[in-house]
Amino acid sequence: VVRGYSLAGLAETGRIQGDYEAVHRLHEQLLAEARRRGEARHTVWALEGIAQIHRNTGSYDTAYALFEEAAEIAVRADDRRGHAWALRGLADIVSVRDGDAERALALLSEAETTCRAMKLSSALAYNHKMRGNVLYRAGRYAEARDLYEQALAEFRAMSEPRGEALSRLGLAKSRARLGRDHAETAAELAELAGVLERIGLRHAREMVARAQEEFGVVADAENPAEHAVAGAGAVSVR
Repeated sequence: VVRGYSLAGLAETGRIQGDYEAVHRLHEQLLAEARRRGEARHTVWALEGIAQIHRNTGSYDTAYALFEEAAEIAVRADDRRGHAWALRGLADIVSVRDGDAERALALLSEAETTCRAMKLSSALAYNHKMRGNVLYRAGRYAEARDLYEQALAEFRAMSEPRGEALSRLGLAKSRARLGRDHAETAAELAELAGVLERIGLRHAREMVARAQEEFGVVADAENPAEHAVAGAGAVSVR
């Protein structure tokens, strides 16, 4: 079991950094060993990790099936923490694949009840950040902004840099949609790109790049933050 937790830690670190090829094997190894031991919590964790990789690489149907299996196992094992994370994953897929914001929000509300009951502060903050994602995709930008602000405050209170950066990204995009000055959006996205480069979060850095493309922001690859501020007048938005 202790070895399983070690594998889980290695896999989690690599997945968060975006090193999917390497950590997919670790997740699969953990899953096989957890199934062999009948260790439900590790099985749930591994399924959710593999599902997240599939979600991040666009295999939404596979991701949904894995999150669904994780949720079912978690319920049988009374793994409320694992169940809350699985519901969050299902909500994400329902939102991005199906465009069903209301169902996604209902799943997140169910997960939030568990997070509050168990005082899972990190899971709760990520739940709020995901709620912001769902609202943003649905074009409900003011509501999304409010949720991202809430999640950002929660992540800052617990000194969680990844969650903080992702919340800042969502907040910047929401504010841009609500009419924020283009130069300010460019500068913040450039700063976030630098932050994510420093802490080595490859997938999140790619998300910032997509946001820069979404808003037509062209940044200097050598010194993006300085370029964005100095050249703010030349920022273009599609």
